[in-house]
Amino acid sequence: MKSLFVTVIIALFTTVGQAQTDKFEVHVNGLGCPYCASGLEDAFKKFDGISDIKIDIQKGLLTFSMPAEANLSTEKVATTVEKASYTAVKTKVERANGKVETSEGKSAGTKTTATMETKTFEVAGECGMCKKRIETAAKGISGVSKASWKVESDMLTVTFNSKETSAKAVQKAVANVGHDTEAFKATDEAYKNLHACCKYERME
Repeated sequence: MKSLFVTVIIALFTTVGQAQTDKFEVHVNGLGCPYCASGLEDAFKKFDGISDIKIDIQKGLLTFSMPAEANLSTEKVATTVEKASYTAVKTKVERANGKVETSEGKSAGTKTTATMETKTFEVAGECGMCKKRIETAAKGISGVSKASWKVESDMLTVTFNSKETSAKAVQKAVANVGHDTEAFKATDEAYKNLHACCKYERME
């Protein structure tokens, strides 16, 4: 009898825990690569309590769970997707109380023009300090969702909204903080202002 009582108590606590979670399913237009998925995931990670974030690029599907007490609306979800430069075609949420809500965005059959692009180009640098400076400059450009510079290869990969900016605009911003790129060279003054450990061999 005691064992049965303990089992019932555990089951009750498990049920309560499950009942406190809202589960979201969002069909997204515009996802084309892992960098796109990473940018979208970063946008949703800002929600307190979010868990189980998964993105299926092939299906264009984003799923995640949120504490029921957050009462996250489908409208807020769609807005967050749009701020990340994508389109929420349909949002479905299974509330903890059993209620199911859906919200339609643009028709799934509507053709949308992909505006997110990923470009990789050479940026001269030497160390981790350079990495931080380069990535910060790139991410400071409106429309850039992701920037990653590799110390080993001197290659910078950026993902950006082509309606807002361009690869050349990113390269110019990076050159302005002292790093030569394929399209722009940093001024002598900007290069001179770099820390001693960041003094790379200038690009031709």
